[in-house]
Amino acid sequence: MQPKSMTLGQKIWLMISIGVILTVSFSYFLLNYFYQKLYVDKVEETLLEEGKLLASDYQGGPITDTFRKQVEWYNEKSTAEVLLVNNPRELSACLPFGVEYKSLISGDDRSKLLRGDTVTKIGYEKRFHRQIMGVIVPLLDEHRLQGALYLYIPLASIQELTKDVAIVWLPIATLFVFVLLLAGKRMARHITDPLKEMEKVAYHMSQGDYRAQIPVRANDEVGRLAKAFNVMAKAIAEEDMRKREFLANVSHELRTPLSYVKGYSEAILQGLVKTKAEERKYVQLIHRESARMERLVRDLLDLARLEGNSVPLQKIPLVFAQVIEDTAAKYEPFLQNKQITLNMELDHDIILEGDADRLEQVVQNLLDNAVRYTPTAGKIHIQLKKVSDASCQLIIRDSGKGVPKEKLPFLGQRFYRVDQARTRKEGGTGLGLAIVKQIISLHDGTISFYSEEGKGLEVVIQLPIYVE
Repeated sequence: MQPKSMTLGQKIWLMISIGVILTVSFSYFLLNYFYQKLYVDKVEETLLEEGKLLASDYQGGPITDTFRKQVEWYNEKSTAEVLLVNNPRELSACLPFGVEYKSLISGDDRSKLLRGDTVTKIGYEKRFHRQIMGVIVPLLDEHRLQGALYLYIPLASIQELTKDVAIVWLPIATLFVFVLLLAGKRMARHITDPLKEMEKVAYHMSQGDYRAQIPVRANDEVGRLAKAFNVMAKAIAEEDMRKREFLANVSHELRTPLSYVKGYSEAILQGLVKTKAEERKYVQLIHRESARMERLVRDLLDLARLEGNSVPLQKIPLVFAQVIEDTAAKYEPFLQNKQITLNMELDHDIILEGDADRLEQVVQNLLDNAVRYTPTAGKIHIQLKKVSDASCQLIIRDSGKGVPKEKLPFLGQRFYRVDQARTRKEGGTGLGLAIVKQIISLHDGTISFYSEEGKGLEVVIQLPIYVE
């Protein structure tokens, strides 16, 4: 069994707590630093100034009673204790208390005094229950050490220096730390609650439920993540709905031809067909329905490959007008059969970088629809023109009955048919415009539909022009 790991909220709260502890520790370090710099160093500087000032009155030779009385007088006036000794080594015997120094005057200290340098000492004194600082100032007669001045003063502790402030500061600091930890916990919950909701919604999504939405409470990174998660959930829901519709449409499209094939084949196998002519009719119907299923499967595979980019386009510079003319030539028998007039206005100077086979498929699918929906003796107009130095337009307009405005946005959806009965009768799969839209998208183009009922349909495709 794996040990239970900390939650994200616990980790955030722990980091905030560590931050508070580090802040308090740093404050303590800073307090000690300022104690040393602003107080201890200042005391040392004062003692040295006083000692050097007294030493400046020493004129050399043996220490006189006059100088000794001067030191005693200064001792009474000064806040520090001032001692005058003939031999620094005997200093410990002159002190009225024992101080914990390793050695009051060491050999190194005596060498410094002989050089005219001062010596500073800090040690703990039990009677005062505190540290004392002492400075030793040499009294030199040329290079002879005639004596020394020892000035010392007990050092106030940090607690004594900050006593008055601590009475106010400690309760405020305690309250501040408590409030900071409480705010940190609330902040951690504020961050992690949306994440917990995302986890819950993600679980529901894994079970197929896409209805739940995460409330967006802020416009920060977590809020934007929640928005993005909601958008993703909506997109997945829409995609799931499209998948279900797609499967339903495929099943619906295959059900009719399969039922025909099964029914007519059973009629032949069970001997229900009485004449050769009737048998031939049934076989022709089976052949027609199997051809419809073949076209449907072919278009489905083609659309799936285009949407998945599994078939890369073979793009080359080509004369688009030539592609249109070659495709239109294949429709001459159908146009003559319905007595449809085809007019073309093509700019042969327009060069595209595209896949010739796929662009021919675009023109072919659009002409299929135009011929299918244009009545006998109708008209189809094809125009290819340059709209700017960077783009061109292909416009295919027919004189059919048109498409209602409310149905225009649905053109290009898989299996969508404006006239269900007519397209089924004429063999349409409902995937032609979906394939066209995908091919145009892969060529960085756009497709638009314009129509008025009774005045035909106009398809406008805009594509980028090839630039060398």
